Amino acid sequence: MNDGMTSGLTTETAIARDLTKRAVWVAPAFLLVGIIGWGLDGLLSAALALVLVALNFRLGAAIITRAAQISINALYGAVLGGYVARLALMTVVVLGVKAVGLLATVPFAITLLVTHLGLLAWESKHVAMTLAAPGLKPTNRSLQEKRST
Repeated sequence: MNDGMTSGLTTETAIARDLTKRAVWVAPAFLLVGIIGWGLDGLLSAALALVLVALNFRLGAAIITRAAQISINALYGAVLGGYVARLALMTVVVLGVKAVGLLATVPFAITLLVTHLGLLAWESKHVAMTLAAPGLKPTNRSLQEKRST
């Protein structure tokens, strides 16, 4: 993973993109458990949960990026309002899918909870926790690329 600053991304966008990549890596395991345990509905439910998790992270980053360009007060409001709006969006999608009868609740809930929390915990190991270098920790590869330019 390269740090967000070398590719011109904002810190939050780079982290959301990294979280999405990690979601793709773990997706086969959740999809396999879903189809083995609950059939096609389990597969679709796990897939829906994975899409919602990735979408949630990406929308959160986009909201923060845009609001940070306006003002600190806009950022505060957007973070809170964006959280509520993203929860509402997920609720509407889930209720819609459930109304059609395609939602297997158990694989959906497990995938949604484990990937949200698990990906955040996994990502915390790759984020620089300093104001001097916010975002993803530089890797040896990204450091070599910086030196060569």
